[in-house]
Amino acid sequence: MEIFEVVLPVAGLKFNVLLLLLIGFTVGVCGGFFGIGGAWIVTPALNIFGFPMPYAIGTDLAHMGGKSIVSTIRHGKFGNVDVRLAVSMIVGTTVGMELGAKLVMALERAGMAESVIRKLYVAFLALIGSYVLYDYISHTRREKKAARAPEGAKPPVGSTLAQRLQRIRVPPMIHFPASNITCSLWLPVLIGFVTGVVAAVLGVGGGFIRMPALIYLMGCPTLVAVGTDLFEVMITGAYGAFTYGIKGRVDLIAAMWMLAGAAVGAQMGTIAVKYVRGYAIRLLFAVTIFVACASVLAKQLEYQLVSSVLILTAGIAISLVILVWLVRGVVRERASRRAGGQASGS
Repeated sequence: MEIFEVVLPVAGLKFNVLLLLLIGFTVGVCGGFFGIGGAWIVTPALNIFGFPMPYAIGTDLAHMGGKSIVSTIRHGKFGNVDVRLAVSMIVGTTVGMELGAKLVMALERAGMAESVIRKLYVAFLALIGSYVLYDYISHTRREKKAARAPEGAKPPVGSTLAQRLQRIRVPPMIHFPASNITCSLWLPVLIGFVTGVVAAVLGVGGGFIRMPALIYLMGCPTLVAVGTDLFEVMITGAYGAFTYGIKGRVDLIAAMWMLAGAAVGAQMGTIAVKYVRGYAIRLLFAVTIFVACASVLAKQLEYQLVSSVLILTAGIAISLVILVWLVRGVVRERASRRAGGQASGS
């Protein structure tokens, strides 16, 4: 398979082009669907297949920024992007990215980057995945109680964490029409700061923590959270790539090959969103996070083969599920249009 190998001068490796395209396509489908950069696949996958962790982080951020442009444009056409909310988070994100990048460089100088970053990955992924799964289970139980309740009676629902945070009146207050949210400007700024630090340290767009944060802390509808997060991932990826690029940790050749695959996958994943209910997205998102967590944990425990097979097969399998939902949705939509046309013609 040497015919498909390319030399990556910055990372100092020979890498299979088909593998880069596959990683890019898989990440494109998942990223467009979940509203995340897909670094839960890319950074561990590049590291597993030979990239030193700082180079995997920098290269992933470069690929992520370009791929997210495609997904953001698509979501914008569906009205799923709250630009005002995303822009309000950028200041916090930028400061957080700078702080996070400095932490990674300090860990690299101390020879601790590989181990520490993997452990942080496992902890964050397990925490976020558990909360999203808990929310899905709670929602399912509430629906069952509502179905059993007498007609006209609604079971009491307590205020959510997002609603309580929105009541904190620290000036300046701001309204986000696309999300129908009014809150203190400091709330999105702080969310941006935390996700910026996470993005730079773990080599992610921050999507796996920002998308849940937009839902559970800001109170955004799921589809708006997906689109708005992709807008922010686009900014995060571009700025993160610049920050790591001036430090010599970005391999643009690898990033461009992955971007070629991601450009196709992102279109498909973004379109699939309109055919799936919000909580179904959250359930698959939780499964995705747990798989990534297991893969990084296997790598940390030195089960190289298990980690490699798990991250790639899981990414491909999740992408296939999304593509099946896409095809099913398109078929149903076309059948509905034909039925409507026949009814109007008769």
